[in-house]
Amino acid sequence: MTNDPRELAAVRLRTEQLRLGYGDAVVIDGLDLDVLDGTVTAVIGPNGCGKSTLLRALSRLLPARAGHVLLDGKRIDRYPTREVAKVLGVLPQTPVAPDGLTVADLVSRGRHPHQAWYRQWSGDDEQAVAEALRWTGMSEFAERTVDTLSGGQRQRVWISMALAQGTDILLLDEPTTFLDLAHQVDVLDLVERLHREMGRTVVMVLHDLNLAARYAERLIAMRDGQIVADGAPKDVLTAELLRTVFDLEAQVIDDPVAGTPMVVPIGRRHRSTAADR
Repeated sequence: MTNDPRELAAVRLRTEQLRLGYGDAVVIDGLDLDVLDGTVTAVIGPNGCGKSTLLRALSRLLPARAGHVLLDGKRIDRYPTREVAKVLGVLPQTPVAPDGLTVADLVSRGRHPHQAWYRQWSGDDEQAVAEALRWTGMSEFAERTVDTLSGGQRQRVWISMALAQGTDILLLDEPTTFLDLAHQVDVLDLVERLHREMGRTVVMVLHDLNLAARYAERLIAMRDGQIVADGAPKDVLTAELLRTVFDLEAQVIDDPVAGTPMVVPIGRRHRSTAADR
């Protein structure tokens, strides 16, 4: 019997020799990856390395040119769209709500996969929307229009919609983009709580390495469409990896609050000083 949690946990998403691209350009080629049940994974890497492209493939928004994406052991392209939407909740990089749409109306759209000609809006749907708004602290904003909210509040509304959808896997593409630091922490605190208290499996693309190390138990570092490192933050975030993947000179120290790795960039002006330490 093994004690390795990677071997004990179920694989929810898997890629096998995955090739992805746009037009004539191949962005990812031959990528193998497992996403385990009940984990929080952050994908990191420089701009253009394929992070968002990978997430689009995992969510079936981008078809594979070769290889496969498996959802619970079955090729994701062979699932009916409605069935995928019952399992996977997706927050794209820059979601846009129609003008004048209220918070409650947007969140209620998360219930669409559960609707059919023989099953219209029900008390269960109403309860799911109310519960999602309560979880994200957005109940008092239910009748406000989405376009009147702050950036952090809007992200909470989109996460509410994914929660109302009733999925147990969340794919978040840069959920902190364009948010100030306080709202970034607020959104990631919410994601952590959804994982810890509701058991959600989360895969998110993040640019901030220190926040990725603090909130994810697994980091996947990518460069040029390939996985360069995969593991716990303390194993992935090293000065050598930062140099190789990000072309960044940095020191890695312990975060004084969380105890996770913290990246301290070294600018040109400070390199001679750092070398003397």
